[in-house]
Amino acid sequence: MSPRPFLLLLGATLAAGCGAESPSSGNSLALELSISRAVADDLGAFQVVVLPEGKSRRCADIQRTCLNQQVQPQEALVLQGPDGKKGRALRFPAGLQSGAQELAVDVPVGRDYVVVIEALSRTNPPRFLGSSCNYLESVSAARNEPLIAAAITLTEVACDPSFAP
Repeated sequence: MSPRPFLLLLGATLAAGCGAESPSSGNSLALELSISRAVADDLGAFQVVVLPEGKSRRCADIQRTCLNQQVQPQEALVLQGPDGKKGRALRFPAGLQSGAQELAVDVPVGRDYVVVIEALSRTNPPRFLGSSCNYLESVSAARNEPLIAAAITLTEVACDPSFAP
């Protein structure tokens, strides 16, 4: 599988639900994420993980606690950030401006993925604030349609969401 870029567009709508579709350009996939005000106040970063075999995974289960407590690190696909850094989990500092943030991530071309976006606190070590779990049918070498991410589900769980390299 060769990596293809896709663009994550994170929108802080500060209300439950999803916003309108974001435009996608070239070989990118746009993703818009709604978060609640409670998350926005403590938000320090987003952690993005993509898992294969999406149809076999239940988002309701995934969102109950830190993903690193539910899957082995080698299950996650290797992603690449815009800085060239590779990892099975990529972190992006929260920089919501006017309610949106763009993130570029290279994801292997393939089918049947689940994209998990965890909201991490500003504290050190970070705390798990909640997550968004999204089924992604495919990432193609051609143009990818925008994906509107599910709203982050707030979860009061004491766990360090750090994903092993």
